[in-house]
Amino acid sequence: MNPVPPTPPADDPLQSLREALRSSPNNLPLRQHLAESLLGLGRFPEAESEYRAALALGPNSLPLKLGLARAFYAQGKHSHGLVMIEDLLKSPAAPARAFVLHARLLVGVGEVEQAVAQYHRGVELEPAAADPEFARRLGISADPADSEVVDGRVRAAHDDVPDDLETEIERPEVKFADVGGMEKVKEEIRLKIIHPLTHAELYQAYGKPIGGGILMYGPPGCGKTFLARATAGEIDAGFIAVGINDVLDMWIGNSERNLHDLFEQARAHRPCVLFFDEVDALGASRGDMRHHAGRQLINQFLAEMDGVKAANEGVLILAATNAPWHLDSAFRRPGRFDRILFVPPPDAAARAGILRLQCRGKPLAEIDYDQVAKKTEHFSGADLQALVDVAVERKLQEAMQTGVPKPLTTKDLLAAGSGLKPTTREWFATARNYALYSNQGGIYDDILQYLKI
Repeated sequence: MNPVPPTPPADDPLQSLREALRSSPNNLPLRQHLAESLLGLGRFPEAESEYRAALALGPNSLPLKLGLARAFYAQGKHSHGLVMIEDLLKSPAAPARAFVLHARLLVGVGEVEQAVAQYHRGVELEPAAADPEFARRLGISADPADSEVVDGRVRAAHDDVPDDLETEIERPEVKFADVGGMEKVKEEIRLKIIHPLTHAELYQAYGKPIGGGILMYGPPGCGKTFLARATAGEIDAGFIAVGINDVLDMWIGNSERNLHDLFEQARAHRPCVLFFDEVDALGASRGDMRHHAGRQLINQFLAEMDGVKAANEGVLILAATNAPWHLDSAFRRPGRFDRILFVPPPDAAARAGILRLQCRGKPLAEIDYDQVAKKTEHFSGADLQALVDVAVERKLQEAMQTGVPKPLTTKDLLAAGSGLKPTTREWFATARNYALYSNQGGIYDDILQYLKI
């Protein structure tokens, strides 16, 4: 999904370059130069935005594809980067640096064996592309046998295998009352997670175990993570947030151990909410996988959810994804993620509430939040935050020029919103196709209902 590019700082060293582009927006070399400059300055979201704009002008440019893949990698967007770099590598003219970058991205998703092979290809094409530190991390040495993979594990001498994983356990203070809207989703979570804990004897009388999983899906920036944290706060439970980097490890076999350690930690601190963000990155469809390592991790994940070797009573598993169609169907079996909840963009009342929260603590005039909410249909929570940020930055620029700070007004928020487009549209364009043509069992009926199809 295209990010909302940050507003450049007032003393932007690339201002003259931007002004030249305003005069000549279709000047491809100029736009490429701006993208490369932003990448070099470490302004990766802006670089991503410029590379996307440049690729719209020159869709077959290998340097632009490589640059966008580098921007993705720098932001930790490994899946996005892999899509771009694998498209680039279809060209026989692909540069050596593309193979090395491919290796880095593959390490990011746990595919060490293929990463080693791609790194070797890149260095063979151009020895100057070698990165000794990265090669050492891959287990590559002067003896090629050291980097071989045998029985699913890297046969390399290394001393940096991590100790048992220990992730911080939060005690969130936010509750459902702090979550604007989403009443249907909150009621489902109450039924599946909260009521079994608060009415344990009743559930035990019916032989209903306390635990289980809920999968939340929807466009990015709509509050799935915040809702998971509020669930833990609602029942005063521990909260462990798990990202892809907490599990995936370059040494094949360690990813499974990391995942097991996280479940063990949750079992030791029950009741505990174990929250997996971007779960599709850990549980992608095995039918789409070409490598054994990813399949092993999914099998481990399923075994942990089933409580094969340890009971999950009191372990409450929540997960969020922007792409539920990429999740392996085995996760949707009863006892695993047997509740799949659509988290839509906030409605008008929720948008007004989010705007009030985002404006809290800022100098304000009388603001008609309901009016702004009506003008921001389909905006996600993240979009609304971007709207307030833009309005504040414009006020700061105005204050620096006049020397007199003025409060935010309804007009300021409306003006900022008029220059932004809801980022949810691109997601719904993709989701609509899955809901219409790959909707086995009615999983995506909520999307059709939201789109009024």
